[in-house]
Amino acid sequence: MLTLSEIQQIISSEVEKESEKLAKTQPKNLYLPVIYILRLKGKKLRPSLVLLSYNLFSEEIEKAIPAALAVEVFHNFTLLHDDIMDKAEIRRNKATVHEKFGENSAILSGDVMAFVSFRYLLKSTTVRIKELLDLFSTTAIEVCEGQQFDMDFETRFDVSEEEYLNMIRLKTAVLLACSLKLGAIIAGAGNNNANDLYKFGINLGMAFQLQDDLLDTYGDEDKFGKKIGGDIVSNKKTFLLIKALELADPDKRNKLQEWIKKADFNPLEKINFIKSVYNDLQLEGLIKRKIVAYYRKAEESLNSVAVEKNRKKQLFHLMETMINRDY
Repeated sequence: MLTLSEIQQIISSEVEKESEKLAKTQPKNLYLPVIYILRLKGKKLRPSLVLLSYNLFSEEIEKAIPAALAVEVFHNFTLLHDDIMDKAEIRRNKATVHEKFGENSAILSGDVMAFVSFRYLLKSTTVRIKELLDLFSTTAIEVCEGQQFDMDFETRFDVSEEEYLNMIRLKTAVLLACSLKLGAIIAGAGNNNANDLYKFGINLGMAFQLQDDLLDTYGDEDKFGKKIGGDIVSNKKTFLLIKALELADPDKRNKLQEWIKKADFNPLEKINFIKSVYNDLQLEGLIKRKIVAYYRKAEESLNSVAVEKNRKKQLFHLMETMINRDY
């Protein structure tokens, strides 16, 4: 069994190899933004999940590397386009692709990444390739659906907690779940194990996104890699804002809505006011309890996977690392 650190090193090495190949591909200006975002420092969480899942059932992890690359390229494609839509300036403490190369280049390079990801997946050596393609295609569609819900929510004041949780399931959790299930399928795991790993990924992803909501308001900017309060400035309907609109008294709710409607405002002033409402309503504690509940569900699903507990050690370690992260 490989450690998470060893798997992350393998992924980083493979990504660098592919980046070098892309650097020799024409037209150069199409692939430069792709290389740029792939080389940005990151945890390589999703491709690592592919290999960790595969490694539960087999030691020959090189067979799962094409699928891991597919997931990594697809995930970065979604980040590239998300940053354009969010008008984000920083990603992983570096300029976002559209800030560095321009919006048109970022859109087109993101498009090619989506197709390149499928090309990597097709290199997988398994007789179950149709299963891989069905899962990956469905996940790709779901991620786009989640992004649209996220955009739709920006102009609504009546988004429910249930709607929000479904949105983050689509936008974030399904790709983590897909990563785990891809590894299991390629390793020849049975349907029960593959489905338990998928459930593990869903619950892990839900907790992960809720933690992103928390860190966007309460995190350390240098560690988080993005400007703190970005979700507040862009009127994203996070769990915190939805609960604030639901639980605030009428006066505070009206003021929240006024800030959300303002087109011209001081960002810091907006962040400070909305954060003060969160603090008054003790929403930091509320979201932390929600995060822990999802992590516990993830733990139950991982316990159900029918392999020796020792083989699941790295996935349990990853889960604990994620729940304790402050970045």
